[in-house]
Amino acid sequence: MCDAEGCGVREAEPEPLDAHFSIEDLAPETLARIIEDCAAFQDQNSDTLAAAIDTGEVKFGPDFGPMGRAGHDFWLTRCGHGAGFWDGDWPEPYGDTLTAAAHAFGNVDLYTGDDGRLYL
Repeated sequence: MCDAEGCGVREAEPEPLDAHFSIEDLAPETLARIIEDCAAFQDQNSDTLAAAIDTGEVKFGPDFGPMGRAGHDFWLTRCGHGAGFWDGDWPEPYGDTLTAAAHAFGNVDLYTGDDGRLYL
């Protein structure tokens, strides 16, 4: 019998798509949609993004700058991945503003088509 903490059985985490796929595996229409969504998000939130970055408090890594962080956090936030604009990498009130803006774009999921390409 299971208790409040569960049954003691953990399902294996699925392997991340980037373990087997790269940008070259995106279907052309998928890449176009990703670019379109990111451009729209940047365009609609350019003042907020610039103000947040200008604080010098936006956390980013060696592989990408602040706008790379913005694209990464846009995806994580819009898809509800448990991290994103709200988790401390963006100063307030900008993090909350960008979180609401990302949520407005709605969730998208990648899947593998019969042709082995990735689609939204």
